Amino acid sequence: MPVADTSQLVSGVAERYASSLFELALEAGSADGVGSELDGFQTLIDESADLKRLVTSPVFSAEDQAKAIAAIAEKAGFSMLVSNFLKVVASNRRLFAVPGMIRAYRVIAARHRGEVTAEVTSAHALTAAQETELKAALKGVTGKDVAVSVTVDPSILGGLIVKVGSRQIDTSLRTKLSTLKLALKEVG
Repeated sequence: MPVADTSQLVSGVAERYASSLFELALEAGSADGVGSELDGFQTLIDESADLKRLVTSPVFSAEDQAKAIAAIAEKAGFSMLVSNFLKVVASNRRLFAVPGMIRAYRVIAARHRGEVTAEVTSAHALTAAQETELKAALKGVTGKDVAVSVTVDPSILGGLIVKVGSRQIDTSLRTKLSTLKLALKEVG
């Protein structure tokens, strides 16, 4: 299966699971709380190589993944809704798609609130002031409130990559250096 098809599959799986979870959270009146818990789980994945391996590796059985996720959810104090959701995802061998599910949930929740979601990649973590300034700038461009999802990627060296809907603005130092390198090759 080509890579593009695989990412499309993950995206479709992620959106279906996220949509179902959002509907359940909305019925329970806890859409924002579930979003916060999912963000907390994403932070746990980002900070733990062992958890990242558990989520992405096909070596672990569905039963082992479900047991580990149940223990993590209990220790983290997740609500029954999020705990059960993660256990179902693990039992269905879909843990590899959890980061995509979390991103999809953010988009669905933002759309429900009348916001636009912007995925931002930065070389360094943004301060609260920088994030507020970025939201204000994006609101000026889009005309809507903007929910920002920040990913830190030191490989971009500096600047930002901002995706809002189908538009992408890439001011990363890595891209600027690549463009300069190409320009110098054409001259020489």
